[in-house]
Amino acid sequence: MKLLSLEQELSSNAYPGRGIVLGLTPDGTHAVAAYFIMGRSVNSRNRVFVEDGEGIRTQAFDPSKLSDPSLIIYAPVRVLGNKTIVTNGDQTDTIYDGMDHQMTFEQSLRSRKFEPDGPNYTPRISGILHVEGTHFNYAMSILKSNDGDPDSCHRYTFAYENPKAGQGHFIHTYMHDGDPLPSFEGEPKLVSVCDDMDAFTDLLWNNLNEDNKVSLFVRYINLENGTYKTKIVNKNK
Repeated sequence: MKLLSLEQELSSNAYPGRGIVLGLTPDGTHAVAAYFIMGRSVNSRNRVFVEDGEGIRTQAFDPSKLSDPSLIIYAPVRVLGNKTIVTNGDQTDTIYDGMDHQMTFEQSLRSRKFEPDGPNYTPRISGILHVEGTHFNYAMSILKSNDGDPDSCHRYTFAYENPKAGQGHFIHTYMHDGDPLPSFEGEPKLVSVCDDMDAFTDLLWNNLNEDNKVSLFVRYINLENGTYKTKIVNKNK
């Protein structure tokens, strides 16, 4: 698979929607997780990320403008032991609860499908980082409609064991802007990641469409001791 420029992937797409990046720093010392949200409506843009324990949650920036919280207020990131879960919806809780009861990542998502927001039927994208000592693996999932058919769900899981240093994978909800919005197609994209967390955060944020970007979360996890650093960027301040 060709190694793509994350900068180019973001700057050339005005509306990838919500996106997850998971990977390993070039020096091989830190697992990388990033999640961003974008929005076209007032309701979608009226959000910020806030820290919530070891994870984060979305919150209305101006509560008076919140019209429908059902698909926009959720916990995108939660931590279960040595597992970090990142998703674009309340399936974060589904994965957390399932794995807490000895189910696998894939099994936990069997009870869920794409979002009920026809005609877009936004895919549910999910990722999980599993850190074990100085080694780790990660997986990604997408649950999407069968070409806009609300009665047909396609489920894809991609697992990455012993990933190469300096590489990550990027999955997002929409191929590009449109009406209805076209769901992501194919495997997660192979992209490069940085040792410098600040530089990686800037790369992501600065290349997201200025009008549509809303919030960004980035976390670097030290593989040796499990400690982590988190950065949150919100357009609404």
